[in-house]
Amino acid sequence: MSDINNTEDIKEENLEQQDSTENQDNSPEQVEVVELSVEEQLSEDLAKEKDKFLRLFAEFENYKKRTSKERMDLFKTAGQEVIVALLPVSDDFDRAMQELAKSNDKETFKGVELIKIKFEQVLKSKGLEEVEARAGDVFDADIHEAITQIPAPNKKMKGKIIDVIEKGFKLGDKIIRHPKVVVGN
Repeated sequence: MSDINNTEDIKEENLEQQDSTENQDNSPEQVEVVELSVEEQLSEDLAKEKDKFLRLFAEFENYKKRTSKERMDLFKTAGQEVIVALLPVSDDFDRAMQELAKSNDKETFKGVELIKIKFEQVLKSKGLEEVEARAGDVFDADIHEAITQIPAPNKKMKGKIIDVIEKGFKLGDKIIRHPKVVVGN
């Protein structure tokens, strides 16, 4: 019987411990602490999610701006290869005009001149602009391409353009062919 009494004593002690822990769990102070920690946890989770959302939203906005800018740049320079391929034709028109100006055939000169003007207008409508380079301008390595240097005819022409060999062009803000020049040394 002593075993049965010992077992009953152990059961009673366990019940008393459970009652005491239940009473401690139900105390208003501890319940409030548990609720505050849950609320704090939820507010921290909410703050993290808001931060994640804002970062994702900002990243998406940057992506939209970047792709829009890239698309606009692509449209601006979409015909760049074709225009670059047509630049030698423009140079040939200039040479033809110089030779036709020497001849007596004014009608042919006038006809070729009209075709040249129309050709240049089409290129301008696509965004092609001539890069200005004239004899006497200061040489700028960012804009001009020096073919050769020759002794300057006078001191004022040192570091300046002596002659323009080939015209330069830009498409939008981008130089697609630098003017080829001779520089005074």
